[in-house]
Amino acid sequence: MNFNLQSMNPSSSFVATRDQALSVFNHPFSQSHSFLVSNFKNGSFLSPINTHTRRPKTHTSFTTPKRFQPITGCLGERNTPAKALRQILESPGAHQGPACFDGLSAKLVERAGFQYCFTSGFSISAARLGLPDTGFISYGEMVDQGQQITQAVSIPVIGDGDNGYGNAMNVKRTVKGYIRAGFAGIILEDQVSPKACGHTQGRKVVSREEAVMRIKAAVDARKESGSDIVIVARTDSRQALSLEESLWRSRAFADAGADVLFIDALSSKEEMKAFCEVSPLVPKMANMLEGGGKTPILAPLELEEIGYKLVAYPLSLIGVSIRAMQDSLTALNGGRIPPPGSMPSFEEIKEILGFNNYYEEEKRYATSKYQLYADRDGSRDPFSGIWSRTLRIKITGRDGFEKLDVRVPAGFLEGITNIVPALGGVNLKALLDDAAEEVGGKVLLDFNDTMGDRIQVFLE
Repeated sequence: MNFNLQSMNPSSSFVATRDQALSVFNHPFSQSHSFLVSNFKNGSFLSPINTHTRRPKTHTSFTTPKRFQPITGCLGERNTPAKALRQILESPGAHQGPACFDGLSAKLVERAGFQYCFTSGFSISAARLGLPDTGFISYGEMVDQGQQITQAVSIPVIGDGDNGYGNAMNVKRTVKGYIRAGFAGIILEDQVSPKACGHTQGRKVVSREEAVMRIKAAVDARKESGSDIVIVARTDSRQALSLEESLWRSRAFADAGADVLFIDALSSKEEMKAFCEVSPLVPKMANMLEGGGKTPILAPLELEEIGYKLVAYPLSLIGVSIRAMQDSLTALNGGRIPPPGSMPSFEEIKEILGFNNYYEEEKRYATSKYQLYADRDGSRDPFSGIWSRTLRIKITGRDGFEKLDVRVPAGFLEGITNIVPALGGVNLKALLDDAAEEVGGKVLLDFNDTMGDRIQVFLE
């Protein structure tokens, strides 16, 4: 049973944990999860209502991805990643979440408009170690990679916590580490160590008792941390044992306090429907393993009809990255560069990585005048003010492709020749002296070097 706790002032809200709600109502919940609480501070509430009653199925309830916008709670605090994820779980529709593996891939997911994303142990093991997802990667490496990912984006990220990296005590440490790393949620599974990748051979699971105890330990770790991280309980027992066993474990995980349930490698649409009928108040997660997994690939609308809330796509980004790199290396090995249509331009890459935002922010701290050199009598060298200006150096190859486009402080003359040796014989200081008092940009140089490359220098 879940309760929607509303105050007389519904304009601001935050998501409370099960323990906060229990402390108010002292009610023996067995499958409660997230609570929408308004004006929790002054304690004025309306009567409780059930918030997890299944909504009527309608194709119009599927929501297209959109960028997460931070929301302010009742005390003015910034929305946390976990609260943002819980708001997604409470919203209508089936929500797609691609799996990322580093800061760049996570940033691309956010730029594409998705509300949240996952981390994939499979992809992180591949990208970081160049090794298969068979238990090689460690807790420390996953936390380190996860922190880089969560810091790169503003959308909530669900972290792959594997099997918790040990017993129940290790699970608690893992959950607390993922909370500190900034994750909104964590996926915990019931495999033995070393674990096997989903949809592959050789998967084995721990006993029922140990599997349930891992989830209880995760719930305790969340409570001890004062966090509201979303716990996604995964069982691999469908492939290791049977469908019936996986359904039993899912019910037990819900009773232990899991927020989202996930059975990996369900083999038919009928099995997926049977899973979604288990603990119907608890959101379900589907894993659409691209390229030949055991679970049928269904459209988001169809998954919503079945009863799923979260939809993971674990291999799309790492898979297309591998193929793109292979194609590029084939081209380079044949004496060609990748065709323009197969990769973004240098300008697009800089925009994606935030160069332009950096340049704009950098202007806030630029000084109008900076005294670099001074005579003994204290008079200012007229050239010193040039440090407040920027030189843009652009090199275009004779084949028309851009080779270089950088900006450096205009006073950094000695270092410029290290960047572009062809400028070694040019008296840049004289050119800068002539242009020092000019307002706006000016072309200082525009010539072709001995290799046929066009070199341009602009004063901005």
